[in-house]
Amino acid sequence: MSHVLDRRITQTFVELADTLVLRFDAIDFLHTLTERCVELLEVDAVGILLADQRGALNLVAASTEQARMLELFQLQDEEGPCLDCFHTGQPVECADLDQEPQRWPRFSVAAREQGFSAVHAVPMRLREQIVGALNLFRASPGIIQEDAVELAQSFANVATISILQVRALRHSEMVTEQLQNALNSRIVIEQAKGILAERLQIDVADAFSLMRNHARNSNQLLSDVAQQVVSRSPEITELMRAGKA
Repeated sequence: MSHVLDRRITQTFVELADTLVLRFDAIDFLHTLTERCVELLEVDAVGILLADQRGALNLVAASTEQARMLELFQLQDEEGPCLDCFHTGQPVECADLDQEPQRWPRFSVAAREQGFSAVHAVPMRLREQIVGALNLFRASPGIIQEDAVELAQSFANVATISILQVRALRHSEMVTEQLQNALNSRIVIEQAKGILAERLQIDVADAFSLMRNHARNSNQLLSDVAQQVVSRSPEITELMRAGKA
């Protein structure tokens, strides 16, 4: 492993661990995790599912639109490796979905339609508490190397601890509320992506990047910027100007 890669891995762990800050943005944090996994694990896409306060899984982050669509299909169809991973608390892998079509028949078809041939899901858990699953997708068949899977599990472990221990002195109800707020924010963000894409005539991925950059540059939460877009607040004038530029 090169020194550059070692340094990027170390930087990623620092990013994932540095969550005890004012106004911790869970959605942006989890999107950062998906991006780092794609960069460091030699996979083509990553998705993250988190459980809400009722125990139902929800999509909270995906590195590509194709991964987002596949994760949503899993949730709607209630079939797929990522759901199995969450329900068992154990890693689930398939090196070639074409070779095991009977395992998840409908998911396998949907995965191929989105351009994926292999999947590996690792649980986001702390001891017996499972909060979600981190899902790695490959466009070509083949196993994901063991060291990459171990690194993915380490990222998932750190992310889980970070989510559950934000504001270390909070009661568990407050942690659950934070997870629920992240899931609620995701709905507003999806709405805002669609509005921006339509108004600026750009694709949804560029709309999301535009909002995310604006949130960081203006020191706002991503969900707050999304709400401004949805409500057509005058505060998004600069954002719209940047999009048109």
